[in-house]
Amino acid sequence: MRVGVPKEPPDEARVAAVPDAVAKLARAGLELHLERGAGVASGFPDEAYEEKGAVLVDRRAALGCEIVLAVRRPEPAELGSGTVLVCSPDPLRDAPGIAALAARGVTCLALELLPRISRAQSMDVLSSMESIAGYKAVLLAAATLPKLFPLMMTAAGTVRPARVFVLGAGVAGLQAIATARRLGAVVEAYDIRADTREQVESLGAGFVAFDLGTGDMQDEGGYARDLDESQKARQAELMAERIQTSDVVITTARVPGRRAPVLVPAEVVAGMKPGSVVVDLAADSGGNCALTEPGADVVRHGVTILGPTNLSATVAQTASMLYANNLIHFLDELMEEGAVKLDLENELISGTLVCSDGEVTNERVREALL
Repeated sequence: MRVGVPKEPPDEARVAAVPDAVAKLARAGLELHLERGAGVASGFPDEAYEEKGAVLVDRRAALGCEIVLAVRRPEPAELGSGTVLVCSPDPLRDAPGIAALAARGVTCLALELLPRISRAQSMDVLSSMESIAGYKAVLLAAATLPKLFPLMMTAAGTVRPARVFVLGAGVAGLQAIATARRLGAVVEAYDIRADTREQVESLGAGFVAFDLGTGDMQDEGGYARDLDESQKARQAELMAERIQTSDVVITTARVPGRRAPVLVPAEVVAGMKPGSVVVDLAADSGGNCALTEPGADVVRHGVTILGPTNLSATVAQTASMLYANNLIHFLDELMEEGAVKLDLENELISGTLVCSDGEVTNERVREALL
């Protein structure tokens, strides 16, 4: 069976398969058909794929394969009926795009919707990409902050360590904590899920606890639940002092399919120390900081606010390798004896299937279409 990998849009440097994936796909009875130039932006030339046994083709041939692997969703008009598309189409924010795929007769599995269970860890693209984003966020902050991260004792005097506050202790937040600690910063973190305390403290950071009068703030998928308006106001009030005494604030809070909660209001930014840095990893879903501009770096009240929207693509070679490995593990669940099997009793398949047989199959995507 042929597996096609197309070239991604110009603003996406990642690719869905790397040269080392060719042999792994072959062992599963799959032949990789790669659009010419698809891996160049990630540092993988066509020759590297050919040496491993991939077939180089034009875009039409890559998208005409029985299975198509991609990072972003290709245009529905480029795909034919019966195509099985595995990608990260952002289905809850692009429900019309999923409906258009359904209308073309495409079967699409959205990797963002994988249930966060132990069996899915090896194929969890969100965790892979968030880990990279958390790491890179700290490097951006360190490069922007007008002071050093670590404690340094020199003949000219002692340099005190930077203070970093991480909002959200998911995968991105935990990686940010670990990276900031490795650079020598004093790190604190906050998450509405109290059971993240142990993970935060195991990385050498302090866990900040605020009483919001909530119960269990984690849903069945392992994500943080959204707060009501009074809880959001209380949370912002309690966090303001911590934010304003920090040199760097890294925000990672998201609620799938909804606008990111605003955790750093404009008036809090106004009270931050001049030269402070905010790195908003929720910029692409509205931002956790009220002054974030997605895709831009801005300075307000002497504070630099970074709003990156695709940080993992800035480390495209590593990101592509991890993404490709996630896909290979997912294909192990999707394939049986060299053919696609949509086993709806398998929660990894039923959870990610967003359209099939001309219909939008995922309930949350259908609701987003209303």
